[in-house]
Amino acid sequence: MTDGRAPLGAVDRRSLMHTYPDPPVTFTRGEGSWLWDTDGRRYLDFLSGLAVTSLGHAHPAVTAAVSEQAATLVHVSNLFGNVVAPEVAATIDRLVGDGTPAGGQVFFANSGAEANECALKLARKWAGAGRYIVVSTWDSFHGRTLATLHATGQPAKHAPFAPLPDGFVHVPYDDMAALEAQCDPTRVAAVLVEPVQGEAGVIVPSSDYLGALRQLCTERDILLMVDEVQTGLGRTGRWFGFQHTGIEPDVVTLAKALGNGVPIGACWARSEVAAAFGPGDHATTFGGQPLAASAARATLAVMEDVDVPALARRAGSLLRAGLEVLPGVSSVRGQGLLLAAVLDTPVAADVVARALSAGLVVNAPRADTVRLAPSLLVSDAEIEQALSMLGAALGAQR
Repeated sequence: MTDGRAPLGAVDRRSLMHTYPDPPVTFTRGEGSWLWDTDGRRYLDFLSGLAVTSLGHAHPAVTAAVSEQAATLVHVSNLFGNVVAPEVAATIDRLVGDGTPAGGQVFFANSGAEANECALKLARKWAGAGRYIVVSTWDSFHGRTLATLHATGQPAKHAPFAPLPDGFVHVPYDDMAALEAQCDPTRVAAVLVEPVQGEAGVIVPSSDYLGALRQLCTERDILLMVDEVQTGLGRTGRWFGFQHTGIEPDVVTLAKALGNGVPIGACWARSEVAAAFGPGDHATTFGGQPLAASAARATLAVMEDVDVPALARRAGSLLRAGLEVLPGVSSVRGQGLLLAAVLDTPVAADVVARALSAGLVVNAPRADTVRLAPSLLVSDAEIEQALSMLGAALGAQR
């Protein structure tokens, strides 16, 4: 149009900061594993808002909980208590303990980045003056605040915002020798690690990596902090990714799936570690407010009722088997329903675009990698449909 307005059927985005590329599609409605765009076209969602809507879109139990809470009490600030957040914290503590209370405490935030920010501050407070270094890994992703950005092991994301806060060292993922060399107990407060690197392309470490890391941190009196923002709450086939190896972390951060789309994050810590924080050491205006906490309470109740880890294991096996025989797929990485199809050529962006045109939502964290993270309630029929659509998109590249 000559007046610069958005074309008919499009959404005028000129008032938004350009922190994201222009979207290829704008969604207006969702139900279960399905999304609808501004033209009424339907899409099969195998990304779940980056592993967020793990119960699918507009789940009736979450919808009812949010609606009821919105009509009851939305916010009071953390100067006062509410009855919902303590219940959610107790549930998180029990799930961290794989069904048995783990004896920890929770700080509620609004996102994964804020949960990790809490963890970083807690590590410094716990360790005391002079021990403030946090060791994380290259290719990791921990958030976009200045501190969590530096914890993130992606230098290209650092460059525009230098100088970043001091106190971070990076080592290669799944490399214990490198970790041992950097973990000086006189300077290092904590190690921050993902049990599976999601944004790096769904990278699963060797089977003994987290166990060896737990032993090293224990021997050197360093906190082991596990970032479960993407992997937590059933996504990998266990309640948390670290549970595949049987370790006990000192700190666990989570967010994404916790509110099934309603913004809420949490930082869990062993009670002895959490005790380093006193009143005034850390705070948030919105964290743990009744509306978000009610969404989390309903989400966790459904997750436990249907046993989402078991669902993720079963559906993940079906999806993995289907991916492994698609044209152009050289291997499949991941656990449960956090999977990556590794392509034999670096054409993932084109494949993702073709899939979207056909009505399938996936994404490409790497040039040769297509990531899939469908709802944990995804049906067998939806998996078969997604495989057919992705197979067609792959075949069109050859």
